[in-house]
Amino acid sequence: MSTSLSSTQKRNQTLVALYAAMITFLTYTTVYGFRKGFTVCTFDGMSYAGINYKVWLVISQVLGYTCSKIYGIRFIAEMKRLGRGKLILMLTSVSWLALLLFAIIPAPYNIILMFINGFPLGMIWGVVFSYVEGRRATDFIGAALSVSFIFASGFVKTVAEYIRITFNISEFWVPFAAGLAFFLPLLLFIYLLERIPPPSDEDVALRSTRVPMSKEKRKEFVRMFLPGLIAAIAIYVFSTLFRDIRDNFIADMWKEMGYSNQPSLFTKTETPTTIIILALIGSMIIIKNNFRAFVYTHYFIILGFIITAVSTVLFSNHQLTPMWWMTLVGLGLYMTYIPFNCVFFDRLIATFKYAGNVGFLIYVADSFGYFGSVGVLISKEVLKIKLRWVEFYSQGVVALSILGIIGAVVSLVYFSRKYRKMFPENS
Repeated sequence: MSTSLSSTQKRNQTLVALYAAMITFLTYTTVYGFRKGFTVCTFDGMSYAGINYKVWLVISQVLGYTCSKIYGIRFIAEMKRLGRGKLILMLTSVSWLALLLFAIIPAPYNIILMFINGFPLGMIWGVVFSYVEGRRATDFIGAALSVSFIFASGFVKTVAEYIRITFNISEFWVPFAAGLAFFLPLLLFIYLLERIPPPSDEDVALRSTRVPMSKEKRKEFVRMFLPGLIAAIAIYVFSTLFRDIRDNFIADMWKEMGYSNQPSLFTKTETPTTIIILALIGSMIIIKNNFRAFVYTHYFIILGFIITAVSTVLFSNHQLTPMWWMTLVGLGLYMTYIPFNCVFFDRLIATFKYAGNVGFLIYVADSFGYFGSVGVLISKEVLKIKLRWVEFYSQGVVALSILGIIGAVVSLVYFSRKYRKMFPENS
């Protein structure tokens, strides 16, 4: 009887994991419909104060994201579990209303609307992840949620570009129209998201209790792991910088390389990356030892930076086609970026048996990451760097990949020593 019960429990856990993975993936994919629709538009010939209009829009939205992440450090860390579905709907609705006003209010006065669009959207990831963290299957579920960044980025751009070309609408209306296409699916997925069961007793035993973190608990955690957190956040900043530039200006880069008005390009490069990242990170569910999984995550990140740097060098030397370069550089960057959103911090908390939550750590890292992204964009425009996006991107990626590898090694060494000191019986 006990064997049968154990078998039933395992089957139920698998079904819950698959359900949670699918629903969180689909939920966040629809949320992207309210964020990335404008990036397919190039707004050719428009500039204000000597800065390209689209760059203004990207900076405005990313600033909204940055402020949201800073606010989210406290908001997500202290968030209660009730009313999360209504919160997602409210945040998304505010961002969608901003897109409607963006279409109505003339440029350049509508630039501020992208800030208003970005601020509420920046908190949704932490809310969605709170449904699935602290589980035995979090590596797999979190990987599915996180690869939605990749798939959704390409899919939303394909939908937005299709809408723009098919209905011949103004570029200013494209973001709102893209949101319209995703609104009803979002309602359905929020409903299904609310039906994900809470973590089981076994989940809690394996991954430690996940609880809201007060200001004092957050300070305590930072003091305990400060050197390692600095190294880890530095890695995340490097990957965020060029992941974000690629995400926002990929249409411009394709145009510079001679590819335009081809909606399918966005999914051709992102779909294979989505599948590979999901398979690689999702497979870490089989590693029960939290410290070992944490170490392997560092190796995974280092490999991602190597792929990014090598593929870019080959492309710069005309040994790799644009299609292969965009696919491989995306794969490498997401190999360094995605682990922080599903495995790295979750396994860190579980490794050191700390009662807290992942949202706090990710929002700290995101705050620095998006702030750095804004800094790079402003620097490029203010310093009048005349490189095309392809040149600017390829030159910067190699340098930051080298720095990222160094940061990953420092993080690995620090946390390994910290673990052996705190748990000598496991060394």
